[in-house]
Amino acid sequence: MLDIKYIHNNQDLLKQKLINKGSESSLIDQVIQADDNRKELVTQIDNLRHQKSLIEEKLAQGQKEPTDLEFLKNAKNSLKELEEKSAVADAEFIKIMRLIPNPPLDTVPVDPTGKEIFVLREVGEKPKFDFKPLDYVSLSEKLDLIDTERAAKTSGSRFGFIKNELALMEFALLQFVFQKLSQEGFIPLVTPVMLKPKLMEGMGYVERGGEEIYYLPKDDLYLVGTAEQMVGSMHSDEILDYNKLPLRYAAFSSCFRREAGSYGKDTKGILRVHQFDKIEMFVFAKPEEAVKEHEFLLRMEEELMQALKLPYRVLNICSGDLGDPAAAKFDTEAWLPGQNNGEGEYRETHSTSNCTDFQSRRLNIRYRDPKDQELHFAYTLNGTAFAIGRALIAIIENYQTAEGNIKIPEALQPYMGGIKEIVPKV
Repeated sequence: MLDIKYIHNNQDLLKQKLINKGSESSLIDQVIQADDNRKELVTQIDNLRHQKSLIEEKLAQGQKEPTDLEFLKNAKNSLKELEEKSAVADAEFIKIMRLIPNPPLDTVPVDPTGKEIFVLREVGEKPKFDFKPLDYVSLSEKLDLIDTERAAKTSGSRFGFIKNELALMEFALLQFVFQKLSQEGFIPLVTPVMLKPKLMEGMGYVERGGEEIYYLPKDDLYLVGTAEQMVGSMHSDEILDYNKLPLRYAAFSSCFRREAGSYGKDTKGILRVHQFDKIEMFVFAKPEEAVKEHEFLLRMEEELMQALKLPYRVLNICSGDLGDPAAAKFDTEAWLPGQNNGEGEYRETHSTSNCTDFQSRRLNIRYRDPKDQELHFAYTLNGTAFAIGRALIAIIENYQTAEGNIKIPEALQPYMGGIKEIVPKV
């Protein structure tokens, strides 16, 4: 949520920023009207209570007007009615406030359609093959690394068994990432995957995009789509230690997404599935640290890609392509040479977002500044370390050989038990 005082004082600016984000600018007028309504009701309640207390005080002193008892009787009923209206008005105010997305920062490229691509840089040398490169699905079938047919039998579409050396490579990636991020001051976490509705709403993913989230009605719990949702929630209603900010976490979890909006896209393989594993970076920071921390998260993503010698490009995501919580976002896309019938294309593997105080206001996560002794909302930022399935895809396609084998990146070899190349099973 945003600060209602900020909304009142910056109406035109916020309307334009919502338009830039492809959202409804009318939400600003609606929330101001809702705020005025609830304030008016609070004023009426306070006035009536004050009048009531004055008469009760007068009666206690033995003074009585003919109309006093009738007034007290009516005041009791009126207060009940006003308090009920006030509760409805508060609920309406919160409902509209939660519909207002985080406005984009001024550094975000403006495109309300969300379709324009802004490339910041391309990094790494794309592999040059003297053969037509295969896509990861073909390679993994030949080497018995991914089995989507049996996964469809057990679980339905958009699932896969990761097998043999590729299963070992998943755990090699996890060890490699945790070791690197731990050295950078990140606290390693393995999180639960079920989250209470109030906290999922607090993270800002239910009002829009809620159809992508798996919900368990009997348990009244959501399955997380990313560890970000769990890590952000773990400090709800807490006052963070000022001296520990920025507080950085590297969190592993399985992730669950319906992929309802991707019907017909990437139906083969494991690029777009209902369940996948991921290590997510998450940071709680002071406002003045947020931009620097965002750049730091992007640098971590790039260093991980560079360590695996995977070519990639970085995008500055435009205003219309930002999710509700994000005020700014960078995406990293790996070059996949086997895609597009061997012509290759970039596909997203990472994203990192600055969510400012949008989530912390909803979750009541604050810190006390020793300079003024005031409580302030922390800023939250998130970034993908590796979505494991997509990292495996990038390795398979970039490290393939003419014989149809897959070389193991040097950075992962220490964690692969001596395996340096994946070859056909005998």
